[in-house]
Amino acid sequence: MTGTIRPRDTQELRQAVEWALNADESLEVRGTGSKQALGKPTACKQVLDLSAIAGVVDYAPEELVVTVRAGTPLRDVEALLAQRNQMLAFEPPDLGPLLGREPGEGTLVGTLMGNFAGPRRLSAGAARDHLLGFSGVNGRGEWFKSGGRVMKNVTGYDLSKLIAGSWGTLAVLDEVSVKVLPAPDQTRTLLLHGLDDAMAVKALCAAMGSPHEVSGAAHIKDRTALRVEGVAPSVEARLTGLRDLLSDTGATMDELGTLESRAFWRDVRDVTVLGADADAVIWRISCPPTEGPRVVARIRNQRPTMKAFYDWSGGLIWLALPPTADGDHVLVRAALGATGGHATLIRASEAVRAAVPVFQPQSAALLALAQRVKDSFDPKGLFNPGRLG
Repeated sequence: MTGTIRPRDTQELRQAVEWALNADESLEVRGTGSKQALGKPTACKQVLDLSAIAGVVDYAPEELVVTVRAGTPLRDVEALLAQRNQMLAFEPPDLGPLLGREPGEGTLVGTLMGNFAGPRRLSAGAARDHLLGFSGVNGRGEWFKSGGRVMKNVTGYDLSKLIAGSWGTLAVLDEVSVKVLPAPDQTRTLLLHGLDDAMAVKALCAAMGSPHEVSGAAHIKDRTALRVEGVAPSVEARLTGLRDLLSDTGATMDELGTLESRAFWRDVRDVTVLGADADAVIWRISCPPTEGPRVVARIRNQRPTMKAFYDWSGGLIWLALPPTADGDHVLVRAALGATGGHATLIRASEAVRAAVPVFQPQSAALLALAQRVKDSFDPKGLFNPGRLG
């Protein structure tokens, strides 16, 4: 019989982990459950629900730092920052609707646990690059803290880089401190129409290699989009530079203003532009940008009805494939070839996720290293066992 433990503070959180440790019970760690359908299904009898450990601990706009508890909804954090014209620069996506949930349900900590970042990752970095510090309880029942609320904390091991992207398998966090940045005054988007995938990625890479400070570079069907942000005179000058740079592509060009741009890039961020059917299998591929069109072409050869779009100048590919018994995991990963890329199964039925590798299989050396790290934090495997495969 499955039960739910809902601690209200750090002390109760630690007591819950100590109980699980003594009772030899594993724990499925959840915030609001918005990403529960991502990863391999776990067989835990107990759910550790962090939704009651919520709220803003501290917000220092002048220091560009916000500290929140584990169950704090991401939408609340973004609304707070917007009051001071600030933002989470890594542009965290809301994947709830893609995974069958309502929009706005996810937490900031859940986003960090998946190391999710949106289109601005190209210029602002990954989610882990903005995690300044955290505290939590490890699999020994010990409360510990790493980093702090300032950007100069560089002593010792940088555990923030390790904990982000760990999917709640190393420790249960109760608090995080994150770097924030001023929001741009103006956002505009240059659209190029009519380029095929290869030409579009070539144009995106040329723009990213230019001095015009592009903060978003995506290709959706026949639209190739480049985002420029900042103060109005700078934005205007950089858009003119991009038009000149890409004039030989043969594409027709137009622009989106600030409001249209924000809506457009929100749809890119949340993968809405993929237009996936409700039963489609969703894959997320990371690879060198110039290899992206070839990877997509190999898959499309076998699945001509597939939908796809490119973000991160072609280095991030989202795919929607028709449902199959194995989620086409062999086809997708074979298409990567020797590119050095990796593919993650974002959405599929529970049966498919239980049967195939959801995350990119690791080499023996990396797998051994990951296991040593896991043993250091959670030697009895209390937290989310099996979720990573």
